[in-house]
Amino acid sequence: MSKHERRFTAAMLGKAILSAFAKLDPRVEFRNPVMFLVWVGTLFSTIVTIAEIVGGRATGPVGPSNGGLPVSIALLIDLWLWFTLVFANFAESIAEVQGKARADSLRKMREGGVAHLRRGEKIVDVPASGLVVGDEIVCAAGDLIPGDGEVVEGIASVDESAITGESAPVIRESGGDRSGVTGGTRVISDRIVVRVTAGPGATFIDRMILMVENATRQKTPGEIALTILLSALSIIFLLAVATLRPLALMVAGPAASANLLDVVTLTALLVCLVPTTIGGLLSAIGISGVSRLMRKNVMALSGKAIEAAGDIDTLLLDKTGTITLGNRRASELIAARGVREEDLIEATLLASLADDTPEGKSIVAYIGATYRRATKRALPEGASFVAFTARTRMSGIDMVGAGGEIDPARAVRKGAHDSIAELVCALGGSMPEEVLAACERIARSGGTPLAVSVGKRVLGVIHLKDVVKEGIRERFAGLHALGIRTIMITGDNRLTAAAIAAEAGVTDYIAEARPEAKLEAIRKEQAEGHLVGMIGDGTNDAPALAQADVGVAMASGSQTAREAGNMVDFDNDPAKIIDVVEVGKQLLITRGSLTTFSIANDVAKYFAILPAVFAGIQARSGHAGPLGALNVMALSSPSSAILSAVIFNALVIIALIPLALKGSSFSPKDGASRLLARNLLVYGLGGIVTPFVGIKLIDLILSAIGIA
Repeated sequence: MSKHERRFTAAMLGKAILSAFAKLDPRVEFRNPVMFLVWVGTLFSTIVTIAEIVGGRATGPVGPSNGGLPVSIALLIDLWLWFTLVFANFAESIAEVQGKARADSLRKMREGGVAHLRRGEKIVDVPASGLVVGDEIVCAAGDLIPGDGEVVEGIASVDESAITGESAPVIRESGGDRSGVTGGTRVISDRIVVRVTAGPGATFIDRMILMVENATRQKTPGEIALTILLSALSIIFLLAVATLRPLALMVAGPAASANLLDVVTLTALLVCLVPTTIGGLLSAIGISGVSRLMRKNVMALSGKAIEAAGDIDTLLLDKTGTITLGNRRASELIAARGVREEDLIEATLLASLADDTPEGKSIVAYIGATYRRATKRALPEGASFVAFTARTRMSGIDMVGAGGEIDPARAVRKGAHDSIAELVCALGGSMPEEVLAACERIARSGGTPLAVSVGKRVLGVIHLKDVVKEGIRERFAGLHALGIRTIMITGDNRLTAAAIAAEAGVTDYIAEARPEAKLEAIRKEQAEGHLVGMIGDGTNDAPALAQADVGVAMASGSQTAREAGNMVDFDNDPAKIIDVVEVGKQLLITRGSLTTFSIANDVAKYFAILPAVFAGIQARSGHAGPLGALNVMALSSPSSAILSAVIFNALVIIALIPLALKGSSFSPKDGASRLLARNLLVYGLGGIVTPFVGIKLIDLILSAIGIA
């Protein structure tokens, strides 16, 4: 979790280095076809070099007829070929060690412990590891909840900071959407009875551990497809390299053996040509995607979900909490004709002082901030608060008259304008036309009007406004630039929904939605070929979460919702779905950028190495052959060209590890076309230019120190 993110320590670095060498095991390398090909070639080249040394040619050339590379150069090439494998393993090991560190901290939460199992009227202490689905356990204040489950009895405050990183306790109670509890959290007050819903190995923490440990991480469909493509390219390059010696013999005859077409040279050439850069970093990119989501306090329960998040083109969003702040807030007081603003302010404040609803509190805060009124005061003597009910649709205060009885003429009320109109008409008053007009105007703008009255006189209107979250319109604009449609779903009437949709800048909206409308909307979008993402927390959201391609469940929600989704948000922020999409996009962009760079790199290395290697074919009178004209880099010697290319090929993997782990820079505001143009320039053109510069610099260094 973001609150628990560990620094990469020296001990973790040591583990990553040891793991990189341990991964040279062929059974591990076999999982990555590209790097396994490199492993086989490197092993074969090393065996040939050692055989030449054992055969007594420790200072002479290596290869058929002794026409190959000097043994010292061959040894260096073999060494750097092994470094290429180690560096590729190191990239994966860094991401893996970070994940295992998080997994270790999670594992400590579930170790040991005793569960208070209820058997009939008795409570029996049993090991937490022995619980099965359906067991009922009693958890009192101070107890660690031993497993995932649903509260079936009682209510309690639960500390979930070990999971969410938030120190504030949450309420868990039987029934409703706040009954789900997670193993490893602690009860801090009262007592609850929990029915176990997940057995050992299937709990929420277990699923988290499985995801953060690379050993159990399954390749995503995109990774599998890219691996197949890279394997196909590697086979093509393998066939091309395998035919070089026969072709050279055809052109130049036996003298071609002097042109360095030996086993070590051909292996080095193959390793430089196959896409080792992306092949070595591919797994690290996938693991780091999980880590980046965790830094945003979101747990992906499958790698496929992160990849899907980058591909979704439709977002289904609840209005309340996602687009708006969740509670309507007072934004304006409108006095009726002939009413002093002072009288409206005082009546509104009296009707709201004891109102504990979010709307009531916002009215008091608004008056205090706008009109500089003292809002921390008691109700007038003889006043009693009248709470809001669904039947009356109003709240306020009653005042006691001279006879000790409630005086209707002094009663202060605020509420729905039609309810206030009915009240004042019953007392002999009427609703002013300008107040009705103001109410209609507020409703059309997407707000909620509350009329205020004292006795039979209507004083004015309070404008309650759904406050759209700051910056949400800009974030939607960025998503729209990437081709993602945003659909707001709300139970509000069409006028209100249209006003908020226009202010937030969503693509479309669904108004007056029933609970099952989300599922219907997702199925409709999917039937039209769209990939859909949504977020939810209630039991009624579970079918839609399960149906969506990316379903983000809130950690505070029901157990059913958490099991239905493929991601869990520990901050319980409905707007987090936007972050999830951005992380998914970043993962795909990073993978695409490094693939582009790797292939461009290979093409550039091809033109950098081959002219130097074949410069001697058909050479005459000490001059280079026809292919020597293509040696535009003017490398000092063929052996230096090969060694420089191999060193560069290894070092570029190390240089790109931070990018693979951090992700390519990405802003939705850039738009798809600008992102494509930038990546083609940086990673395409950069991938072509970098090898020429890098190989030439290494060649100069090798020449300066007299190695080649």
